Amino acid sequence: MPDIDAEFTALPLRQLADAALNRSRELGAEHADLRVERLRSQNVGLRDGRVEYSRDGEEIGLAVRLVREGTWGFAAGMEMTTEEAVRLAEQAVDVARVSAPVNTDRVELADEPVYGDATYVSAYDVDPFGVPEPEKLALLTDFCERLMAADGVDHVNASLWSVKENKFYADLAGTSTTQQRVRTWPEFTAVAVDRAQGGFETMRTIGPPAGRGWEYLTGVGWDFEAELAELPELLAARTKAPSIEAGRYDLVIHPSNLWLTIHESIGHATELDRALGYEAAYAGTSFATVDGLNSLQYGSPVMHVTGDRVAEHGLSTIGYDDEGVAGQQWDIVRDGVLVGYQTDRNMARLMNLGRSNGCAYADSSGHVPVQRMANVSLQPAASGPSTEDLIGRVERGLYVVGDKSWSIDMQRYNFQFTAQRFYLIENGQLVGQVRDAAYQATTTDFWGAMEAVGGPQTYELHGSFQCGKAQPGQGAPVSHGCPSALFRGINILNTVTEAGR
Repeated sequence: MPDIDAEFTALPLRQLADAALNRSRELGAEHADLRVERLRSQNVGLRDGRVEYSRDGEEIGLAVRLVREGTWGFAAGMEMTTEEAVRLAEQAVDVARVSAPVNTDRVELADEPVYGDATYVSAYDVDPFGVPEPEKLALLTDFCERLMAADGVDHVNASLWSVKENKFYADLAGTSTTQQRVRTWPEFTAVAVDRAQGGFETMRTIGPPAGRGWEYLTGVGWDFEAELAELPELLAARTKAPSIEAGRYDLVIHPSNLWLTIHESIGHATELDRALGYEAAYAGTSFATVDGLNSLQYGSPVMHVTGDRVAEHGLSTIGYDDEGVAGQQWDIVRDGVLVGYQTDRNMARLMNLGRSNGCAYADSSGHVPVQRMANVSLQPAASGPSTEDLIGRVERGLYVVGDKSWSIDMQRYNFQFTAQRFYLIENGQLVGQVRDAAYQATTTDFWGAMEAVGGPQTYELHGSFQCGKAQPGQGAPVSHGCPSALFRGINILNTVTEAGR
């Protein structure tokens, strides 16, 4: 496992913490914490094998967050000096003092064990920032040229986004953590242009973003070479595919598509701040309100959904969250019933739920930590069927692969999703692609229609590199694991007809 970057650990982290925390205590804070963050990000994009953009940036800063007389205070800055740490503590106390008269909910934090001088490094082999840019561009260009050489491919778009995140956290209770996380997101899209009709079709790789390093591009964790070799044929089939006939279909949904439905209809819906109405301005609240805890029938009895911050290579995987809570796993839906939420320390204490499950996260030192999504995952059946077996159970249906566009209402209840590929299933066999399809349902109807989940051999970890939440807006990475799954009688729309064309 790689070491934490020496450039980060060489910063005066302990001195900054001592200065900020001692001053916070002197000024009457019941809780105080200091975060120092360094975020390195690199984006490279190619079009038709030529570099379209290349960005490499780094931001570093520190922040003090505290509770004084039951009210939050927060301040952030850029200078790595003890004088700045003291100033930020004083400013955070001023913020708490000014905010106190309008605070209606006294802030209290759920208890958490103390972790002294803890370290964590995410699971990756090769630091992407240690790979020379010419080497990266050479591999991306080679992939693009292979696609461009295939019949029927007119254009190719490629991108690679790499992030290294360093965090130091210390609080008045005595917890001190230093962490390093690396994540990578390659993506390739082939485009076919219909010059006679003036239209075009696209087909994108389904290889997900992952908590991995440069090794991910060279065959560790995903075979991009094999997927790229298949892409032109898949694109050609899509260009010739018939338009879907709207109606009710059974669906077998591959993890590369189902992850996004999990994200929108379960992940966001079971964020406790959203369920309580604290998060409303950004994408709404949730139908899964707390009066339904341990009673709401979220889905069928085969539905078992967990939240975790510990899945290997998960985008939301951490050692400790931004409140010093250790990563863990817990149940959200068990036997189809809502049994848990995602919480931070304040929300857990507010609802008497016991210990926080470690979902506090800030995307930079300049932002206050908010409750963010864990790796929310649908669990496979221990001896469950293969994807082929699930398809074999369907007389008339669709096999759904790869995410594309989506829409969901402000309560996380009514939704529709499209896909990279829809295959028609007839009498248990795939008979080719169809176009212009979207599946539509309400959350509880959809998950209630889930008849079977695949076995561990069908399980994959997909996810989002940049999930948005909060105001000012923050982005957070999150993975969602799931097996292939079978759903009965789902409404299928023809998107062309629905658009009035």
